[in-house]
Amino acid sequence: MTETPQQRPHTRLYGRSKGKALRKHQAALIAELLPRLSLDLSLPPAPASRETHLEIGFGGGEHLIAAATANPEVDFIGCEPFINGVAKLLARIEERGLTNIRLHQGDAVDVLDWLPDDALSRVYLFYPDPWPKRRHRKRRFVARENLDRLARTMRSGAELRFATDIDDYAAWTLARLRAYPDFAWRARRADDWRLSWPGWTQTKYEAKAMAEGRKPVYLTFVRAPRRTAAERQSLQNPTMTMRGTTNG
Repeated sequence: MTETPQQRPHTRLYGRSKGKALRKHQAALIAELLPRLSLDLSLPPAPASRETHLEIGFGGGEHLIAAATANPEVDFIGCEPFINGVAKLLARIEERGLTNIRLHQGDAVDVLDWLPDDALSRVYLFYPDPWPKRRHRKRRFVARENLDRLARTMRSGAELRFATDIDDYAAWTLARLRAYPDFAWRARRADDWRLSWPGWTQTKYEAKAMAEGRKPVYLTFVRAPRRTAAERQSLQNPTMTMRGTTNG
């Protein structure tokens, strides 16, 4: 029997999920619109007929709403545990009448575990919580188990776009992604990580960070082509020679 994401154990989601009280219309959107747009993780995902992009932790939804508006031919999934951010996004979806966004108010790990292989053409991870204290760094989203999830659900050639204003988290992410064989960092010059992507929508958080003197870093990683069974076997048995016999 296959486990659902709710049954499957994973790293705890840290941080608060609710801030100040919602306004009346926001509460109505949470009660009425959110259930219509929410993914049902208890059911198998429907076969995809279009490209799918995933945003992990969309905050107030500035980027997600702009991307969905500019790309009506793409399906978007947004994950955000903070209910106030979800309410802000719902108001924007209602205002623009968008039909290409589905939501999960909770941990993105649940969605990644639910999605089939090769489901995603692009993943956005913008300004995730850096958990700056050394004892909390294990809570960072960029960790081996989540890279495994991304590698499984991202198709060959898919992009992982990462932004942060914390130098330590940029170095942390770069070190882990460059050491992970299923992703490639193809930057060739400084502007490749100093400049944002074409059509970039600056978020309220980024504007505040820059006003306080912090410089964002924009990293793009590409999902490498899928390995054949023989290539995977070779990686699992590093002592095998080209002739298929062990050394020694």
